[in-house]
Amino acid sequence: MTLKHVVCLIAITSVLLGQGCAGPVRKEAVPAAFTDQAIVPGMAEVRYRVGIDTEALQSEGIASVRREQAYLASTGHRGGLPPAVFLAVSGGGDNGAFGAGLLNGWTAAGDRPEFKLVTGVSTGALIAPFAFLGPAYDEQLKRFYTTTGPKDIAKPRSLLAAVTNDALSDNAPLWQLVSREVDQSLLDAIAREYDKGRLLLVATVDLDARQSVLWNLTRIAASDHPDALPLFRSLLIASASIPGAFPPIMIDVEANGRAYQEMHVDGGTMSQVFVYPPSLHVDELAQELGAQRERRVYVIRNARLDPEWAQVERRTMSIAARAISSLIHTQGIGDLYRIYLTSRRDGVDFNLAYVPESFDTPHREEFDTEFMRALFKTGYDLAAQGYRWEKVPPGF
Repeated sequence: MTLKHVVCLIAITSVLLGQGCAGPVRKEAVPAAFTDQAIVPGMAEVRYRVGIDTEALQSEGIASVRREQAYLASTGHRGGLPPAVFLAVSGGGDNGAFGAGLLNGWTAAGDRPEFKLVTGVSTGALIAPFAFLGPAYDEQLKRFYTTTGPKDIAKPRSLLAAVTNDALSDNAPLWQLVSREVDQSLLDAIAREYDKGRLLLVATVDLDARQSVLWNLTRIAASDHPDALPLFRSLLIASASIPGAFPPIMIDVEANGRAYQEMHVDGGTMSQVFVYPPSLHVDELAQELGAQRERRVYVIRNARLDPEWAQVERRTMSIAARAISSLIHTQGIGDLYRIYLTSRRDGVDFNLAYVPESFDTPHREEFDTEFMRALFKTGYDLAAQGYRWEKVPPGF
């Protein structure tokens, strides 16, 4: 799905709504006064609102270190904690083929570490569970990003259905794909890693509250709640649900003793990539806990970082689409600056990978299989030969 389609949809929808067309119904949104009280029934501590739930996120971080220490002791480990390695995988649509290829190539190089923390946004959220579980799941990543085509992601709706519904397309094919790959055995494997002190987080955006939300998928997996698997799948879809292109994901919650519903969309709406909020002072916390250790972060930005020149047609949709893509591009660079500065403050070694400027395979449509295969191979080859990670964001 292209930005032109989304911009066109928004324009047409605005006209029709102005003429009185009604959209699909939903349950009442959480009132502003109760937003910070809303919880998923039966799973009260599985998410963190950025800038609001810093204390809860910090508590989970402390608990993860304690679980890690207990697990290491049970294996006979003595001495200090091993290095903590973080992996952050960005959004980027079908550019996620780069990250999938890079992870496969990293395995082939023989020095891919086990990650203490893995985070994902949008297409990065789809990659994150498999990256978290390690090389044994490389084949799933390769299959998704080298065999998937547009029909495997979404089905276009008619113009009338699109403008009177909640998106330009129906993402039922993506639901089927995620349901096939993300099953109970995968959830159980993630739950076992939670008990070892490892964490897997993905980001969505609560569109009602205009709030970025980090979901603790490891805690959801370990909850044994009967709705854990459906919620896990829903959050992967939500994090990749581009507003206007794909339907939002409605999450039932409770607040102030009443039932409400939140509308969640692509995490890239507010951030293209994250590791942890800057309000969390990891180094200070480690000193207080007596848990000092080496820390490294690897950021995979599934996009090019050069301006990527293109002649823009003198047409409304072309101009609007180019402007929106420019906003996403600069937002992604800003996210890298934030991560870099936070890493420097906390003594975390920063490492960055991104799609090289030399990659020039034509991109004919969204989830163009041939494009993704070429990009997967590019990421794979760069990593298999020993990737030269950038130590600062470009232009910093």
